[in-house]
Amino acid sequence: MPLGPADESSSSSPAAASVAPLLRPEGWALLEALPPYAGPDTAMALGERLRAEGAEAQLVAAAMTQSRLRAKGAAKFGPFADGMLFTAEGLEQATRLQVAAHHAQRFRDAGCSRVADLGCGIGGDAMALASLGLGVLAVDRDEATAAVATVNLRHWPDAQVQRADVLDVISQLPELGGAGGPGRVDRVDGAWLDPARRTASGRRVLDPHHASPPWSAVLDVARRVPATGVKLAPGVPRDIAAGSGLPAEVQWVSVDGDVVEAACWFGPLARPGRAASALVLRSAERGGTATLVDDDDLPVPPAVASPEGVGTYLYDPDGAVVRSGLVGQVAALVGGSLLDPTIAYVTSERLVATPLARAFAVEEVWPFGLKALRTRLRDRGVGAVEVLKRGSAVDVEQLRRSLRLEGPRQATLVLTRVAGRQHVLLCRPAAATRA
Repeated sequence: MPLGPADESSSSSPAAASVAPLLRPEGWALLEALPPYAGPDTAMALGERLRAEGAEAQLVAAAMTQSRLRAKGAAKFGPFADGMLFTAEGLEQATRLQVAAHHAQRFRDAGCSRVADLGCGIGGDAMALASLGLGVLAVDRDEATAAVATVNLRHWPDAQVQRADVLDVISQLPELGGAGGPGRVDRVDGAWLDPARRTASGRRVLDPHHASPPWSAVLDVARRVPATGVKLAPGVPRDIAAGSGLPAEVQWVSVDGDVVEAACWFGPLARPGRAASALVLRSAERGGTATLVDDDDLPVPPAVASPEGVGTYLYDPDGAVVRSGLVGQVAALVGGSLLDPTIAYVTSERLVATPLARAFAVEEVWPFGLKALRTRLRDRGVGAVEVLKRGSAVDVEQLRRSLRLEGPRQATLVLTRVAGRQHVLLCRPAAATRA
């Protein structure tokens, strides 16, 4: 039975109290004996039966909660979730295992042997690091979270979990070029941070300067341990590391079209000459591919001079490509132009299958006007629309209600600027890029 640093006598939070019973042999045995989670109604009936058979109510509640979290955790951890423990908050903030594997690969490729995971959460990144044979020092100050991480890392003897304040551990890291001593953290040649981006009240924090630990502490780590990486919110600017005096690369990552993070890599983890990049991932269910695009020096793609210049195809770049400022790479790939100098839509006469963008066939282009749009869509028998927009202030849900569409056709509406003016593009998905 895996043991963590939490115990029932010291449970000081609801999360700790819900995890602690499962660290007892009878709690772990009950959890492992449960059938796969089959929904709240089935779970409620099972819980009532277990209590009627004499199981402790506290153990049943903890095991049933974990059963539900394991089912939810499969989206991030696949079949590994069945042998893991979770907290609700930890699962929400955890790095998907597919993404964590790319993090770990960076450290191994840089020659790291032991990585400090500062703010390890439930241990997702630490698991990926350990799976590649790296030693891991996983640190988290929360009692329940450290206990969960201990359980999740139980298969790797070179992975150590320490319950401590990350800022205290940072202060113990050896200075660059120095050696560890009594009370200091030595033998660490890599560091990974995932700062908390929620306040105690649950409010989301987007500015890394106000995360925990703050950006200043991240830079302190990077100066002490050159091979440092940090997970940030996707909205950070490209020049987040400018002025630090440290070599850095910021990489935006998407999974199945959803931008999940921006990671800033310092020192040997940053690829020379690359300040920004995008990593576009597809889950195993959608092929399990990984496509990397870099900030090569490319000329700025020209903008369309008029609506008549809109090409046969429209490309909607992946969010990671957009946030990294690499839309020009898509334009170069498809031989296209921008609809507007400030809008991340690309138009072209060529249809190119690429995971970096969704492709649509353009049927018509109109100046935006609600009444005219409603009439045109009804005349064409359009009864259902997917609405995409960039550079438009239109409220999509209000627009749907106002259109009051009826008809057998489905279409995609793109609301955007063309040559500086608001237009609507009536499109349909292009077959070459369908999943």
